[in-house]
Amino acid sequence: MSDTPEPIERTAASARSFRYYDLVMAAFVAILLLSNIIGASKPSYVTLPGGSEWSFGAGVLFFPISYIIGDVLTEVYGYAKARRVIWTGFAALLFMAFMAWVVVSLPPADGWPGQESYEFVFGNSWRIVLASMVAFWVGEFANSLVLAKMKVWTDGKMLWARTIGSTIVGQGFDSAIFYPLAFYGLAGWPPELIWQLVLSQWLIKTAWEAFLTPVTYLVVGKLKRAEGVDIFDTETDFSPFARTG
Repeated sequence: MSDTPEPIERTAASARSFRYYDLVMAAFVAILLLSNIIGASKPSYVTLPGGSEWSFGAGVLFFPISYIIGDVLTEVYGYAKARRVIWTGFAALLFMAFMAWVVVSLPPADGWPGQESYEFVFGNSWRIVLASMVAFWVGEFANSLVLAKMKVWTDGKMLWARTIGSTIVGQGFDSAIFYPLAFYGLAGWPPELIWQLVLSQWLIKTAWEAFLTPVTYLVVGKLKRAEGVDIFDTETDFSPFARTG
């Protein structure tokens, strides 16, 4: 196999099998679930010069990795394959929410002291679950769409501009949807904290994407050479509900 990836259209790629696609999908779903379980509901802060505090959601430290993997998926395998992964992640989030509801609702065995803590960590309200899923769905599809379109517009050049540009759009939607939908009007979540979190999430996620751009270049290059393709979405149906791919 040649070391130079073969530029092909999405329609030609749909019938091909790929060596690492399933592994990339598994990594995406794993990071998505872990970042939502462990970090989504905890606000933290850093102390700025002058002593003031700047709040941010703790999950922001790891959740952006799923966006980077999403960029890799779209860049290497095309929008249609990325769409399949996004729906897989959405289904995994839905099952996680259902499982958490069932387990939290079960009566604890006599003498077990952890029910209150368990409910606090895993007993997310319907608002948090809904906000997380809607924000993920909109943000990921926006990210993938922008990256795929920009790849065609730039003729496959300036990967850094595509990954950062798509993250600005996708993470903007994600952050602007999640925190207001999940926490607006709740005790302990004043509007100024919510919008501070929205802004900090957006900035930190975009900064993560820019910081890890060399890693994205490395992974994309290796995967393209390993798979032997470079897919352009010139004839792709960009509807999230299309069945192709």
